[in-house]
Amino acid sequence: MITDPIADMLTRIRNGIRAHHEKVAIKPISKLKIAILDIMKREGFIAGYEITSRDRGGEAVVYLKYTEDGRSVITDLQRVSKPSRRVYVGKKEIPWVKNGLGIAILSTSQGLMTDREARRKGVGGELLLYIW
Repeated sequence: MITDPIADMLTRIRNGIRAHHEKVAIKPISKLKIAILDIMKREGFIAGYEITSRDRGGEAVVYLKYTEDGRSVITDLQRVSKPSRRVYVGKKEIPWVKNGLGIAILSTSQGLMTDREARRKGVGGELLLYIW
């Protein structure tokens, strides 16, 4: 049994990048993982994803993105709020990731959003992860 499914998803992506895979399988899939993948795609960190199976938890295939010289677009992924230690931030406490080069993904009362969107809307929430 996986105690932290988001950390498991990030580890699968991280391992796929280190092995220079074109794609990685994420399972089981959930609405939260799909929302995180949507943000990653919109912000340009992954090439895309597709849900291949919906039976027994489902599965998604994430297509990783690399630069022309073969380096990954994602330098690192870091889980912040964990099941053992939740991290919440107010609208004035939202951190800048690598001086704005990376993003933080927050779970707010208005749904999942990046740090920039949360600052613009003036909401805080649970700080899920950093990507740079």
